[in-house]
Formats: sequence, structure tokens, C-alpha cells
Amino acid sequence: MTTAVADRPLPLTLPLELRPWIADMTTAAADDVPGEPYTFVPDPAAKLVVRTGPDGRRDALVVGPRTRASYHATDRPASCVRLSLAPGTARPLLGVPAVDLVGRVVSLDALPGATARRLADVLPDTAPEDLSRRLAELLPDEQPRSAELLRAGVAALSVGEQVQETARRLSVSERQLRNLFTDGVGLSPKHYARINRVRHVLARAATGTWADLAADTGYYDQSHMTADFRTLMGVPPRAFFTGRRPAAGPCQAVARG
Repeated sequence: MTTAVADRPLPLTLPLELRPWIADMTTAAADDVPGEPYTFVPDPAAKLVVRTGPDGRRDALVVGPRTRASYHATDRPASCVRLSLAPGTARPLLGVPAVDLVGRVVSLDALPGATARRLADVLPDTAPEDLSRRLAELLPDEQPRSAELLRAGVAALSVGEQVQETARRLSVSERQLRNLFTDGVGLSPKHYARINRVRHVLARAATGTWADLAADTGYYDQSHMTADFRTLMGVPPRAFFTGRRPAAGPCQAVARG
């Protein structure tokens, strides 16, 4: 995959006390050659993004869940640190439900949560190696009780469990589960599972045949996988992995997560 933006694990340990709030931390760097195409794949996680522009100016953004892939060409070099928010943390941290962030990029200081305002004041001036310490100082001590139930639902759907089975095992109705996901993730359980399956296809495409991959990632058959992949990625799997993708348009890479 040709890409101008490469995610890599941040060379820092994510402290245990941050894990209920932050799922992972990555860095991203844009190549110095403008116009090189790259892909943003569907992603159900909202992110805090601390971006450094080509002029050295830093700002803090929130990038909402992405429901479909987008294809872009870099126009200006930039780099950033991305903090993926754990499920159920958007409202207590940012003051808005996750569904209000889907497909959006907003300035962190524009959000109403008290924690969001504190983070907006501190994160742009914090070096990456100091992020964990500063986050531990700023994040709340406790999460709402619903976050634990939501995380259990996310974990179950992430390994291919059916929505009906997940709701039954968690002793909630499908409607309650849907409301929990809408508020805490921004997507319905079925949409979350759909994105998760496509992400598994992207990660495992080199491991076997298309038919085997469809079975291993929870699809009914290969045609079901192909249709789902085309809907979320814009092209069928074979075209995507041979480089026949939608034309890239210019944008600022890190601004879109």
C-alpha cells in the first residue's frame, strides 16, 4: 500500500491508569514529497490528535470515527501524535456523545467538556515523551458504570460475536445495546462490527485465499466480504490490494486522523 502517512507505535509505555481512557498512542509522519497518495481506512475510534504543522505550530484536534475510507494526496508535510479514545470516554472527556463526532474534525478547545478544555490548554505545549505523565494528571479518576458494559460489548463484537448473542449475554435488549454504542462509540453495534471485519480483511489480506479470509473474518461467503469491502473502501478487495483505488485529492493528512 502506497501511503504518505505511516502510523507506528509511540516509543512510550501507556501507563495502566490511562488504559480505561486511552486505547493506544501512535505517531504519524507525512513524507516530504507532496502528492504521494495515502489511504485513511474506516476506524470506529475517536482520537485526540496533537498536530505539528510545517511551520512548527502545534494544535489539538478531535477526529471522530470514520465510517468509510478516504483517499488523499499530501499537500504539506506535517506530523502528529494520535491518542485513540477508549469506548465510552467521549462524553465524560469531551462533553458530547460519540455520535456527534462521527465524520468530523473539531478543535479540542471548541468542545464543552471541562476535561476537554484542560487538555486543550496543555496538550499543544506538551512534548510527546511527557504526554503520559500529563494525561495522568488531567484525566478523571473514574469512568461511568456504562463504560464497562460497553467495553464488554466492543470486545465481543471485535471477535465476531453476533449482536443478538452479545445483547443476550450482557443481559440487555438489542435496543439498549444500540443506544449504548451510539452514545459511547458513535456507531450502531452492527456498523461497528462491519467496520471491524473490514479492518480484519485489511490486516490479513496476505495470509490466504479470499474465500478463506472471508470465513476467518466472519462473513457468510466471499461475495458478502467483497460487497462489504466495496461499500466501506470504495473498491473491491482485489482492486484495492493491486493499487486500483479511487483518485486521491489534496488534504491535510493529520487533520483527518
